Amino acid sequence: MLNDDPTPELPGPDGPTGLQVQLLTAADLQDSLMVASNDLERLQRLLTDATETLMGHFYGATAQIQQLSRAAAQHPELPESHLHETMQHLAGAVTALQFQDMASQLVNHTQRRLRNCADRLARDVMGDDEDGEAVVEEAPLRPNPVTQDEMDAGSIELF
Repeated sequence: MLNDDPTPELPGPDGPTGLQVQLLTAADLQDSLMVASNDLERLQRLLTDATETLMGHFYGATAQIQQLSRAAAQHPELPESHLHETMQHLAGAVTALQFQDMASQLVNHTQRRLRNCADRLARDVMGDDEDGEAVVEEAPLRPNPVTQDEMDAGSIELF
């Protein structure tokens, strides 16, 4: 437990005091939490970029399928198996988009939890600063925003 006395202890002849070691350890831990939070933020940006690319291809493929479907209706001799295979590929793309959504929810949830830990640590160990009371971002209420841990393809309706 930390000393409630706000007067810092001066290092003795044998090195830093217990309180100074605790403060340094708390500061290092807070820095590590913030680094992890920043890494999650970068991961979220990567997921977002990949999803935007996937969505662009998805919409392009959907438009092409609609054209093929209209052409197949006018020309019954065209093989329908190609259209069916393409629809299966699009169903896989939808599953990937669902995975991205779940992954984004988990990343955001973990990022908020890490931020809450870092803020509480700073407030509890280092106290308020000259600007006033330390602000602590609220922790997520639920322990986990996503209950699924795997994705299976199923029937998917496209637009």
